Amino acid sequence: MEFLGYRKIGGQTLSSKVELEPVVEKLAETSDYKFDGTSSFEVPTFEIPPNFSLGVIYGPSGSGKSTLLKEFGSEDTFTWDMDKAVASQVDPDLLMRLGLSSIPSLCRPYHVLSTGEKHRANIARSLREGCVIDEFTSVCNRDLAQSISVGVRKAIDHGGYKNIVIATCHEDVITWLEPDWVANTLTRRLVEGRSERRPSHFRVLPCSVKAWSIFSDHHYLTGKINKGAHCWLLVNENNTICGFASAVALPSKDLRNAWREHRTVILPDFQGMGLGSRLSNVVAKMYYDRGCRYFSKTAHPKLGEHRERSDLWKPTSKNRIRRLDYLLREGEDKKYKARATHAHRSCYSHEYIGDGSRILKNQEPKKKPDYFF
Repeated sequence: MEFLGYRKIGGQTLSSKVELEPVVEKLAETSDYKFDGTSSFEVPTFEIPPNFSLGVIYGPSGSGKSTLLKEFGSEDTFTWDMDKAVASQVDPDLLMRLGLSSIPSLCRPYHVLSTGEKHRANIARSLREGCVIDEFTSVCNRDLAQSISVGVRKAIDHGGYKNIVIATCHEDVITWLEPDWVANTLTRRLVEGRSERRPSHFRVLPCSVKAWSIFSDHHYLTGKINKGAHCWLLVNENNTICGFASAVALPSKDLRNAWREHRTVILPDFQGMGLGSRLSNVVAKMYYDRGCRYFSKTAHPKLGEHRERSDLWKPTSKNRIRRLDYLLREGEDKKYKARATHAHRSCYSHEYIGDGSRILKNQEPKKKPDYFF
């Protein structure tokens, strides 16, 4: 198939030899095979298709994955400057696409990040045209591995990268990476064609404001919450808690029956899958279906840019405008004194307008529908 541009890899024989010391001979006696100190292994052969964006070499340890990966190139080696934030060393937009979207974490040096955050940062720094990545998500729990895999696929599609090859011993990430081909070193077969991702299902459940304690350390601005907030948990199909959202009544002389988004947090292991914006949309629709107006104000760049592109939200008159008027009114009362500290921050401000599928009050079913996505 070489005339079609296919590339043959593998086929070499790897061998090693050890001295036959007494302990080795004794161990070898338990085997039916004659052992002279020599071990050999034939690396599987594959025909790799041309013009791919992402390929995966999958198989158990010792099946030749790393050897095959070397035929596509060497892994990048780099060091992190411990005196600089990770966002100063890697494009922040790429870090966010890979799920390292916590503003405090982006502003920290590499060596103080968690193991999962370091793995995201390393992949972001490695990701480029023609790169190779070995032991993909080997140090991660499987929820984190899923999140990183989804982020990698999004980053590859967004950047238009080609000829990236990943080696892994975890079969579950294949579904989330959606590779163009998979070389299975166990079955010695190659499967072509971009796989289709199995959809995940999440539920949004009401909860007490006390649940905020799980998420308070992960909010990008503050760990505080309004004690009167309405709160929800986001759980996945395994009933694992993934995120939190809350809303509070919007006090206004001009607006009635209006609410605003208060806190939205996705736990680190689940960041990079677009869950924050989807959770925010679900909560907004809850109030929209009740005939309420629902507003959101955020300084987070990813969530704000999502709103800018979404047909479900429209910008308000305060969108991306610095509230310097707070500085002028700082001395009036405590409210404006507190707001004055954020006067120079440019925030995204939007109102949820929905997709036209509002359930009017007189049309509500007897049993309210569950909210899920």
